[in-house]
Amino acid sequence: MNRIRLILVAIISGYSISTSAQTAEMADAMRSEGKIYVVVAILLVIFAGLISFLVLLDRKVTRIEKKIAEKEQQ
Repeated sequence: MNRIRLILVAIISGYSISTSAQTAEMADAMRSEGKIYVVVAILLVIFAGLISFLVLLDRKVTRIEKKIAEKEQQ
């Protein structure tokens, strides 16, 4: 089992090292064309959406937990 994990870690780390060079080239090309700002803006919108969704979900869960606690006290 440990050998399989070691092999998987080696494969994943080798893959990430090889893709980092490609990513740098892609980022340079996108930066030179001005498209990197579009990508950053889209990522910020996605993260803002996720954060707002999680905050709203937390509020709903908290409200439901309070209702359950009130019913248990009665």
